[in-house]
Amino acid sequence: YLGDIIPSGETHPQVIHEAMRYSVFAGGKRIRPILALATAQALEKPLEPMMPLAAALELTHTYSLIHDDLPALDDDDYRRGKPTLHRQFGQGVAILAGNGLLNLAFHQLAVLLETGSAEKNLRVIRLLSRAIGTLGGMIGGQVIDLLTQGKPYTAEDLQYIHASKTGALVHASVYCSAVLCDA
Repeated sequence: YLGDIIPSGETHPQVIHEAMRYSVFAGGKRIRPILALATAQALEKPLEPMMPLAAALELTHTYSLIHDDLPALDDDDYRRGKPTLHRQFGQGVAILAGNGLLNLAFHQLAVLLETGSAEKNLRVIRLLSRAIGTLGGMIGGQVIDLLTQGKPYTAEDLQYIHASKTGALVHASVYCSAVLCDA
C-alpha cells in the first residue's frame, strides 16, 4: 500500500520522492500501522478500509524520525543501519521530505472521507493531530527532550518525553482504529 501511494523516485521532482521512499522503506517494524490493523481485526472489521489510516500512521512516524535525526535535534548519522536522510540527501531535502510525508499522511486521512462518516474521520484527524502536536504529543515530547539534553532532568521529564514522543502516537494508532470501527 505504501509503495502505491508514495510517488516513485522517477516522478518529478525526483529527489524529493527518492528521499521520501528512502526513509519509508529503510526498514522498521511498522508497529503503529500493525496496531491499527490488529485493533480492527480484534473488532472483527475488514482490514482494507483501514489501510489509509495505517499508512498515515507510518508516514507520520517516519516524518518524525527524519526531523528527529536532523543536526538541530539529535544529529544522528545512522538510522536502521543506513545513513540518515539528511546525510544521504542534505538537510533541506530531509526537511522537505519529512514535510511531504506528513502532508501525504493527512491526505490519506482525507481518503478515509470517501468511505466513512465525516464525523468519525474528523475525530480521527483531531486525535492524530493532537498525538503529534505540542500538548502531550510528539512535538511537545521532542521539545522537552531537546531542552534536557546534556542537563539533569527529572523522572517527570523522562516520563513526559516517553509518553509524548512515543506513547502518544502508539495510543492514537489503537484509538483511531477503534473510532473508525465504531468501538
